[in-house]
Amino acid sequence: MELRHLRYFVAVAEERHFGRAAARLHIAQPPLSQQIRQLEAELGVQLLRRTTRRVELTAAGEAYLDRARQIVAAVSSAAGEAQRVAAGLQGRLVIGCVGSATYSLLPQLVRTLREELPDVEVSVQGEMLAPDQAGALLAGRIDLGLLRRPVDEDALRVRTLRTDRLIVAVPDGHRLAGRARLRLRDLAGEDFVIHAGGGRSVMHDAVQARCREAGFEPRVRHEVAETSTLVTFVAAGLGVAVVPEPTAELMVPGVAYRPLTGRATVELAAATRADDEAPHLHRALAVLANLV
Repeated sequence: MELRHLRYFVAVAEERHFGRAAARLHIAQPPLSQQIRQLEAELGVQLLRRTTRRVELTAAGEAYLDRARQIVAAVSSAAGEAQRVAAGLQGRLVIGCVGSATYSLLPQLVRTLREELPDVEVSVQGEMLAPDQAGALLAGRIDLGLLRRPVDEDALRVRTLRTDRLIVAVPDGHRLAGRARLRLRDLAGEDFVIHAGGGRSVMHDAVQARCREAGFEPRVRHEVAETSTLVTFVAAGLGVAVVPEPTAELMVPGVAYRPLTGRATVELAAATRADDEAPHLHRALAVLANLV
C-alpha cells in the first residue's frame, strides 16, 4: 500500500463518482479504478459499491475513510511543519542574558520575535553572568547568549552588538549624587558593590581594571551575582557601583545614576555555538541585528 492509494480512495469516497474523482486527481479513470481495486484486494474487504450512476461506501469503507483522511492530513501537516522548520519559521529558542541587557534589550527582542516569528517558541533565562552563559551554550541549555566580552571559547561564535558606556550608581543623598558627571578617581575610598569575582563575571574584572587605571584599588564590600541585587544594595546605601549604562533602565527608588568622564565602555555581544546552523536561530539573529 502506498500513500497515493489513500488519496485516491478519499477522492472517490468524497466525490462518490470515479469520473469526477479522476478529474480532481488529474489522472485517467481506468488507472484510478485499478488502484482502488488493488487497495480493496490488499485489505481483503470491499470499500465501495459501484453502480452505473454513482459510488456508495460500504460500512467498512465509511470506517476506512475516517482513518484515511486522518493519515493524509497528518502527512500533509508533517510536510508543512518540516518546511516551516527548514525556513526558520518554527522551532524553539532559549536565550540567556546578562542583567543590564535583561532590562533594556531583552523585552524588545522577545516582543519582536513573537511578532515576526510567531511559531518559534522563545524562552528566556535572564540575569546570567557571561561565563555561565558560555557554559550553558556549550552544554546546549541555551541557544543564544547576550553577554559581555571577552569570551574565550573556540566552540562559540561571538558577534559584537553594541558598546555600552559605564556609569556610576550611587545612593540618593550620597555626596556624589549632586554632581552632574563623575571621574572614576572620585570613587577612591568609597565602598563598592560589584559583580561576582573569581572568573564568574566579566564586569567584575572590567571594573577592577578601570579603577586601577584611575590609580586606586576599589574597596569591595559586597559581591553579587545579579544586577538587580547590585542596584538594590546601592539603594540600601551599602556602596557605589560602576555599571553599564542600560542598567539605568532598572528604576529602583533610592538610586541615582551619573555619567563617567572619559571613554570607559564594555561590549555587549551575541554568542551562539559555532556549529549551530538552525534556520530559526539565524532568523532570530537577523531580528536582533535590526534592533541594535
